[in-house]
Amino acid sequence: MNLENLDWYIIFGYLVCLILLSVYLSKDQKNLKDYFVASRKQKSKKLAISILATQCSTNSILGAPAFVAFSVGGGLGWLKYELAVPLSMIAIMIFIYPIFYKLKIISIYEYLEKRFDLKTRLLMSSLFLFVRVFATGVIVYSVSIVIELITGLSFVYSVLILGLITIVYDVLGGIKAIIYSDIIQMIILTVVLIFILFYLTSIFGGFRSMFNYFPDQRNVNLNFFEHGLGDGKEFAFWPMLIGGFFLYMSYYGCDQSQMQKALCAKNQNEGQKVFFLNGIFRFPLVLLYCLIGVGIGSYSQINADFISSLPKQDGIPNFNLAVPIFLINNLPIGIVGLTLVALFSAAMSSLDSVLNSLSAVTMEDFVQRIKTFRYLSEKNNLFISRVITLFWGSLAIILAFYVEDISSNVLIAINKIGSLINGPIIGVFTLGILTKKINGNSACIGIICGFLFNLYCWVYLVNVSWLWWNAIGFVVTLKIAIVHDFFFSNFQANETFVWSLKSFKKLYFNNTWKTRYIILFIWFILIFFLIYFF
Repeated sequence: MNLENLDWYIIFGYLVCLILLSVYLSKDQKNLKDYFVASRKQKSKKLAISILATQCSTNSILGAPAFVAFSVGGGLGWLKYELAVPLSMIAIMIFIYPIFYKLKIISIYEYLEKRFDLKTRLLMSSLFLFVRVFATGVIVYSVSIVIELITGLSFVYSVLILGLITIVYDVLGGIKAIIYSDIIQMIILTVVLIFILFYLTSIFGGFRSMFNYFPDQRNVNLNFFEHGLGDGKEFAFWPMLIGGFFLYMSYYGCDQSQMQKALCAKNQNEGQKVFFLNGIFRFPLVLLYCLIGVGIGSYSQINADFISSLPKQDGIPNFNLAVPIFLINNLPIGIVGLTLVALFSAAMSSLDSVLNSLSAVTMEDFVQRIKTFRYLSEKNNLFISRVITLFWGSLAIILAFYVEDISSNVLIAINKIGSLINGPIIGVFTLGILTKKINGNSACIGIICGFLFNLYCWVYLVNVSWLWWNAIGFVVTLKIAIVHDFFFSNFQANETFVWSLKSFKKLYFNNTWKTRYIILFIWFILIFFLIYFF
């Protein structure tokens, strides 16, 4: 279906504004600190909104409603995935962020060199680069299919428009442009999602009526006896809570694309507040697009032709496209353009952060180790960083053309792949932060064994929920590293790089933060009861 002229004007105006914003913000950039951490002058609210925007990717606003509406074992059970967020934010605020901020680092993997050795840093940096650029290619691919569907443009043009616009404002504006564009994108996206939800409820004559058409088996069902360890319950309560805790700890606390924004804070207090705000406001956002899934599922019950109208993939309806198909068929001219802007916003807010973090890790962990580049001027380093951003963006675009197909649910697919390595990653950082005797050799062997054991679970233990991999990889990494260290190591870490209860009591557990920890824990309990009685 082709867009009307008004829709095109809205989309074109939005993209032009992004480019102009990046050009304006690029004038203040003089060095790598400006380009990668915005001179560490940002306030918590801006950074929290930017991270929320990154989390709310197109895969989320397409995959989550599709999961809620149509996936086997789906429904509002997806909300159980959010239970672990407040708990993981508490742990990050206490154990991880203060050490990173104190060191004034740009690449979080620099910590691993200071605590362990160079090879540990380079192993984790390489792992991050490989996983993230591949995931970015998948995002470009999946969003471009939606753009192709709505606009009538070819897949090639859809990829180029999405990729090139994101690259341009990312290369020019750096992390500051990303933060400000994410705020704009988050506002647009939230407004459009709220509008879609109200539109869906109006079809049924109210919120309660919409739920009356939603199949009962898709409502939340908290069963504490389902464990996901061979019972075939992939989304059971315990793996979603425990596995989700380690997943979020890894993603928010030990992933450059997320932590880099928190390192832009003007002080440690503001940085910790970023995670506090994410712990509070992420659930309402996820609830919003899950309720859209309820509406789409109910709509399919009263409109028998809706599912048959979805594009087919191997003869099976592609439910990932349920939301855009609904919008195309129901929304008026202009609103469709705004909706596509929202999809652009969701995609760009994920892509821009990843591209800048890929550039930061490449520059900090690899390029500046080359003697030729080590003593260049700040201006030249800034230029090279922009070239590296361009390289990673171009590679992501190229990879998008080699992604064969989308999984039956893109949100699950991406989380499943990430769960192979999330546990080992948080395991290595835990070894660094909470132990003094583990050395780099033990840490590297631990992460490799953790990853390989998760692969074994994927291939041979198919009835074990993939959410457990986050916890399993963590435990295996710790155990192997500790055993190896016991037999082959005699090492003592510098206490500067290790968390201590004494420093925690002195610096981090003041009355203000004690209250915020309690608020997050109470919020966890409230989410639990909300899901239980939903």
